[in-house]
Amino acid sequence: MKLYIKYMVSMRCKMVVQEELKKLGFMHVAVDLGMVEITEDISANQLEQLKESLLKSGLELLEDKKAILIEKIKNVITEMIHFSDELPKENYSDFISNKLDYDYTYLANTFSEVKGITIQQFIIINKIEKVKELLLYDELNLTEISYRLHYSSVAHLSNQFKKITGLTPSFYRQMSLMRKENLENL
Repeated sequence: MKLYIKYMVSMRCKMVVQEELKKLGFMHVAVDLGMVEITEDISANQLEQLKESLLKSGLELLEDKKAILIEKIKNVITEMIHFSDELPKENYSDFISNKLDYDYTYLANTFSEVKGITIQQFIIINKIEKVKELLLYDELNLTEISYRLHYSSVAHLSNQFKKITGLTPSFYRQMSLMRKENLENL
């Protein structure tokens, strides 16, 4: 049986879900971002207990088919941008469509209808979050970051970054470094 879980976007979330399933006596489970596969039968009572314990951890068991599809799309994008060493070479729409085995137009229309933004906008927001993370680590320069995240140029990255955050990447990095220094001096 497959269960889909909303807001499950990190390794910590996976560990929380595994622990909750273990408490309910489920030992043979596969836990992935946004999805759990249980090989054993699950009773209505166990399902309700799982639902309640997940809510306490800020996670939500999904039952609506559209909500499940939206979470799958979000998880593919999150995994693609935040947890892969390299972004796919193919077009993002083809990648998402192939990964979920759905027509991209259907995915895009459903996502926009439910979330109020396009898949492309969601990808951009996630890429900017990744840029912020990479700027904080201060290991890569903007050219390396733009290359790694498949931006056509540093200018393109900078324009998107400023549009989303209101700051230039350089100012964001300076601000972060100053904040870090101030915390070290306390």
